[in-house]
Amino acid sequence: MSLFDKTSSALQTSLAMRQLRHNLTSANVANAETPGYHAKKMDFEEALSRSLDLEGMRNMSTTHGDHMIVGGKTAKVSPDIYENPEGAINNDGNTVDLEKEMSALSENAIMYKAALQLINKKMAALKYAASEGR
Repeated sequence: MSLFDKTSSALQTSLAMRQLRHNLTSANVANAETPGYHAKKMDFEEALSRSLDLEGMRNMSTTHGDHMIVGGKTAKVSPDIYENPEGAINNDGNTVDLEKEMSALSENAIMYKAALQLINKKMAALKYAASEGR
């Protein structure tokens, strides 16, 4: 039995990918005035789904009554990072939409904090179970 379940692993992976998204969006914002810079984008949700292997977990089954499905690990998957095809090209060849990037940065920060709070609650529950739950 693993101390950390699939939810904990998913939250950990989510935090890592949200950090990557923050870095990517921050780079876009920093280069908003750079001539010829093309904004980058990543597929966060698709990469997280691949990491969790949701389809594979749904199809898992046991062959004996004493067997159990072991979860808790997420695959090491990195998201696809590419030039944002939705970006409009400015006169200087730059494709950064500063308003969209700032909005994405704010949304990502909120989601990062939410995942962090969920991890803290799971750790508090484990601490309670280990110390006072007996």
